[in-house]
Amino acid sequence: MSEMKEKLVFDRPESVIDRPTHYCPGCHHGIAHRLIGELLDEMDLAEKTLMVTSIGCSVFLYNYLNADAVEAPHGRAPAVATGVKRARPDKFVFTYQGDGDLASIGMAEIMHAANRGEKMCVVFVNNTVYGMTGGQMAPTTMIGQITTTTPAGRCQTHEGAPIRMTEIIASLGGTAFAARAALNTVPNIKKAKKYLKKAFEFQLNGTGFGFVELLSGCPTNWKMTPLKANERIKDEMIPYFPLGIYKDVSEEGGVC
Repeated sequence: MSEMKEKLVFDRPESVIDRPTHYCPGCHHGIAHRLIGELLDEMDLAEKTLMVTSIGCSVFLYNYLNADAVEAPHGRAPAVATGVKRARPDKFVFTYQGDGDLASIGMAEIMHAANRGEKMCVVFVNNTVYGMTGGQMAPTTMIGQITTTTPAGRCQTHEGAPIRMTEIIASLGGTAFAARAALNTVPNIKKAKKYLKKAFEFQLNGTGFGFVELLSGCPTNWKMTPLKANERIKDEMIPYFPLGIYKDVSEEGGVC
């Protein structure tokens, strides 16, 4: 009888710390962390990286990626990252932010950093809700979505429409790359990694500001199973937040 051999085809990236996760079941932050970790390894960036996190579930990135980090006050990650990159232009700098952090209290910081064309990247995790603080309405909360501060569902007349951040960032003169991906299916996850790599390359080449939005699930605050949360991304979020590249100065293209 021939000896059976196993072949390892999937392993933890070296840049991802081997520790139990504290995130809720079905949360997509872990997938985003893995994609970034894979790229830090593949692009040999771990030793030169300085990541900037802000307040919210995104703040725990430094517990899971083996790279230097700075924690910024709520919403101020792009401003802190601007200072870091200008002081240490040799560093690879990116921010990792949620939708409540980036599109609410941090709206001014993200807009001006992008418009100035700061040589850094922003990873924007959009799960349409304030995840850490109890499930309140966020700037990206969908019309009709029930949250702790919109118990009858978000009403456009009262709270306005969900903000499409990638489209706004793409319209600014300093933006070199802006794209939106989703983390609900394997094909979408693969495309998300391609977008992140392109944004990272733009920084390494000194081209300009890179922005990647990742549509993500929050089963706990959505009060759904992880499978239902993935379906919600497909059925509700993607139609309103279409996936694709919205700006790529290397190709002079629009949405693709």
